Amino acid sequence: QVQLVESGGGLVQAGGSLRLSCAASGRIFSINDMGWYRQAPGKQRELVASITRGGSTNYADSVKGRFTIARDNAENTVYLQMASLKPEDTAVYYCNAQLRPSGSPYLGNYWGQGTQVTVSS
Repeated sequence: QVQLVESGGGLVQAGGSLRLSCAASGRIFSINDMGWYRQAPGKQRELVASITRGGSTNYADSVKGRFTIARDNAENTVYLQMASLKPEDTAVYYCNAQLRPSGSPYLGNYWGQGTQVTVSS
């Protein structure tokens, strides 16, 4: 069974930094894109940042210059370094991976359980 487990959320003051981590575990054949999404109360889930297996990145305009996504392919792990945090960054952050489990011919979309990030003003 494939799992994505996030860590690193918490409470931080505006202007502060946090680092989120997400490790994929289980019988995994390959992982394509990985990314981070967030969902604030009363809002739709939105893409924050994504990264291909080769390291190409994509960011939401609202986080460009403040957040950095990275991954370790050997460890099946993706990171989100968040700096200059703002109260509007407050949300539940979800890890996402497009991966192919061992023994399956299909690429699936997998999600972590979410981690809360709260930025106080």
